[in-house]
Amino acid sequence: MPDRHALVTGANRGLGLEFVRQLLAAGDRVVAACRRPGKATALNTLAGEHPGRLHVLPLDVADPKSQLELARELPLVLGEDDAGAPGRLDLLINNAGVLHSGERFGALTAANFEDSFRTNALGPLLLTQALAPLLCDGAKVANLSSELGSIASTSRFGTPSYNLSKAAQNMATVLLARALAERGIIVVALHPGWVRTEMGGAGAELEPAEAVAGLLRTVAGATAADSGRFLDRSGAPVEW
Repeated sequence: MPDRHALVTGANRGLGLEFVRQLLAAGDRVVAACRRPGKATALNTLAGEHPGRLHVLPLDVADPKSQLELARELPLVLGEDDAGAPGRLDLLINNAGVLHSGERFGALTAANFEDSFRTNALGPLLLTQALAPLLCDGAKVANLSSELGSIASTSRFGTPSYNLSKAAQNMATVLLARALAERGIIVVALHPGWVRTEMGGAGAELEPAEAVAGLLRTVAGATAADSGRFLDRSGAPVEW
């Protein structure tokens, strides 16, 4: 789809930054959202290399006020299409997330769970709701989930606030798919694999470029029949 408009959250590093790079390389117009745009050096460098095609905007996905502010500012960035109608988003990638490492049974805290749920589960749900009027009919919404949110795949105790919040995010994906079905909007949850990012660690299996390339192929191939599904980067289903 030429001249597609995409929005990526958590775009200042890791998978988010790689999504921005690959979408720009594909010829898309991209809105990159992150908490502190002034400190997003790599993003700002990309914006200088792609004038008019990359806009960097502030967003704290855990803050509903920040979400609404982004929704108010976005039409100014999207402009108008060739017919003079307001621009719309063709792709929303809910990538922003948080993982609290070092959690141990017996020392779990409510604060970690609250932060994880606000960011990983409520964030994508409420942001998609806020941006729904700006999504074109037939748009796609990709929620970056994780196999760690799969109940069926759980084999050990670890990162509980992340696991629980990602499981909740998966339910949010299904609910969003139902809410937006009438407009032909496809919503999927995606497991990228174990990726060498700040969150994934240096010992992870995949480079961000490889993971994102697979995820974008999966999103591009997703049909209405896939809406509400949990898929890996190859498009294969992940157990709930």
